[in-house]
Amino acid sequence: MKKRKIGVALSLVLAAGTLLGACGKATDNTKKGTTGGDKKAFSVGMVTDVGGIDDKSFNQSAWKGLQEFGKDNNMKKGTGGYDYLQSQSDADYATNLNTLTHQNFDLIYGIGFMMSKDVDKIAKQQPKNHYAIVDDVVNEPNVASIMFKENESSFLAGVAAGLTTKSNKIGFIGGMESAVIERFESGFTAGVKAANPNANVDVQYAASFTDAAKGQAIASRMYSTGEDVIFAAAGATGNGLFKEARDRKAKNPDQNFWAIGVDSDQSAEGVVTAGGKQTNVVITSSMKRVDNAVKDLSTKAMNGNFPGGKTTTYGLAEDGVGIAPINNDDPAKAAIDKAVSDWSAKIKSGSLKVPATRAELKTFSVK
Repeated sequence: MKKRKIGVALSLVLAAGTLLGACGKATDNTKKGTTGGDKKAFSVGMVTDVGGIDDKSFNQSAWKGLQEFGKDNNMKKGTGGYDYLQSQSDADYATNLNTLTHQNFDLIYGIGFMMSKDVDKIAKQQPKNHYAIVDDVVNEPNVASIMFKENESSFLAGVAAGLTTKSNKIGFIGGMESAVIERFESGFTAGVKAANPNANVDVQYAASFTDAAKGQAIASRMYSTGEDVIFAAAGATGNGLFKEARDRKAKNPDQNFWAIGVDSDQSAEGVVTAGGKQTNVVITSSMKRVDNAVKDLSTKAMNGNFPGGKTTTYGLAEDGVGIAPINNDDPAKAAIDKAVSDWSAKIKSGSLKVPATRAELKTFSVK
């Protein structure tokens, strides 16, 4: 009997040890913040706005950052790794956010300020999940907000435009009226004036981020009235600007039809054959490094430092915005490069505060 009791007791101890070991492994499998070992792999997804994943601008930059983050951390595309859902209309925002939530992604991005209401709604409904909104602020403890100083990069683009123009007539095409696009507009106009006080900026809005035909129509009117440099901060609508500039340059090789891109380096959109030789009509691009921001925030979240309830703002000093290399075909390239370097140093040091609103622009001065 004693031997039997000892045997039973030993069996119970071994069983308990096995159970505790299994529980320990189960706990490890629920941990986040790593992609290796026996811990649960971190996963991250994003929902595009209506511009789509291949808008050659904002959404595409975000996806680029997510892909690079995935590659850096040996992640696979798809559920359990990194992925995206594309929105065809604003009615898809909440549905897509919910879909990624139910697929158990650890961090879910809403790309673009147009998604802020839906991110706020879903975040309230799913308080245990982590979300991020790009280009707006959502005041929920499980939402990280990402903002940019677009005015700083567009200021440098304005400097390039002011030094390039021959007519002193410059155009700005905005997508939809918003605080974000107002920052682009205000910074760009300030940069033009800083580099060339004699230049004027014609501001027009397309009321869309997806209407390339509307963008081309506005660009056509601007070029027809003598504006020789146009900057579009309008998402896919800006693709119409590039087409108009290319078409005009092909027909009139000796005339200037310059364009400036936005969000990512859009120089590839400016390649055209004119007068029997290849040239490029894109001077530069006002870059918003959504890719860098997405990688940075994803890394923080993966490492257990998700900044929920906080706003992170990326400017020139944080490599969150910048300007693409100046086109070698621009005769003013050398002057622009020097000016961009000088102004960048002033912005980074804080000695120059670039206006972010039209109200601030009215009192702006570089003297």
